[in-house]
Amino acid sequence: MLQLLYISSVTRAASDELVGEILTTSRRNNAAAGVTGLLLYDGKRFLQALEGSETAVSTTYERIKRDTRHRGIVLLSSKIVETRSFGEWSMAAEKIAQAAGTTIPVLVDQLTARVADANTREIIRGFARVRAAA
Repeated sequence: MLQLLYISSVTRAASDELVGEILTTSRRNNAAAGVTGLLLYDGKRFLQALEGSETAVSTTYERIKRDTRHRGIVLLSSKIVETRSFGEWSMAAEKIAQAAGTTIPVLVDQLTARVADANTREIIRGFARVRAAA
């Protein structure tokens, strides 16, 4: 199975409404394609992990690259994995801003606790820590 991680910048302010639209569409499409993942956003950038069959993830990523709501897509990682790290979620999402009752880094640590690959886990956690410190 393919696991892909990328970062991109939004073309306009990432309002909760915009992100809600993206998540609604992503969750529907990903569930139908058997793609799971995680989406983090900080109001300016998205960090997303996708996983599933090579065909499904590649098709999803190509669709994302054509989406005009963001630009500057940078592929951080693309590798074959044996098991899903985000198998429970058609698309989990967290906004890097405020987290009720906890800090963003702690929340992201919890979300990524089962991510087996240390590099993938630390890319995601690093994004949260940098944005939380900004």
